[in-house]
Amino acid sequence: MPAIGVLTLELRLEHCHSLKDKRHWVRGVKDRLRRSHNVAVSEVADQDLWQSSVICAVTVSPSRQRAAQVLEAAEAAAAGFLGPNLISATIEWLD
Repeated sequence: MPAIGVLTLELRLEHCHSLKDKRHWVRGVKDRLRRSHNVAVSEVADQDLWQSSVICAVTVSPSRQRAAQVLEAAEAAAAGFLGPNLISATIEWLD
């Protein structure tokens, strides 16, 4: 049975001073996660708030173990390049 995992990243973007700044910054985060971890990425909440964002990365894999490896690697990478901007990260499974 395929495993579908969702990594949710909650971000605080205090350095952004407009929605345009935020869109530019979030686009870079999404592109980096897509390129390095082959996950689907989208901003799913707080689109109209310029100092916060919620981004989800999703992967589908034949095994839950492999999906967990991909999402944990994406979470570690995000924590590394986001630093204090990352408020929380959670992994959920869709059955």
